[in-house]
Amino acid sequence: MTDVVQRGLYYDELEPGTRYLHRPGRTLTEADNVLFSTLTMNTQALHLDAAWSADQPFGQRLVNSMMTLAVLVGASVTQLTQGTIVANLGFTEVRFPHPLFHGDTLYSETVVVAKRPSSSRPGQGVVTLAHTGRNQDGAVVAEATRTVLFWTTEAAP
Repeated sequence: MTDVVQRGLYYDELEPGTRYLHRPGRTLTEADNVLFSTLTMNTQALHLDAAWSADQPFGQRLVNSMMTLAVLVGASVTQLTQGTIVANLGFTEVRFPHPLFHGDTLYSETVVVAKRPSSSRPGQGVVTLAHTGRNQDGAVVAEATRTVLFWTTEAAP
């Protein structure tokens, strides 16, 4: 019998310009949004109060943007970083150009923007990833640029 352990990609397996489509998508429910918002102590009425939100510009509650970001990045883990990441180094250019509502499905994709060997950590490399989230209609609901420290194949523990 052969064992196969699912993992992400190592630094040397990532190529700039490659786009990864992370599937399946994730349909975000009211329960997901209320749980995430309350667990993170984000009591914003726009996420929790249906009556109040009905009178706001979108006419309904919005999925918490921090949840959208978390699911956007989380969807990439099994394909890109599972067991191959050293650390997240930071996020820049985080945007939410279109709202995500209860019942919408978030589809995530990631483009490898750039990479370079770490100058201070042999056997590791710095990779810039551009994450994009789209709803079921293709509208972009989230974008984020993330810098990640990866293991190389040879140095991985």
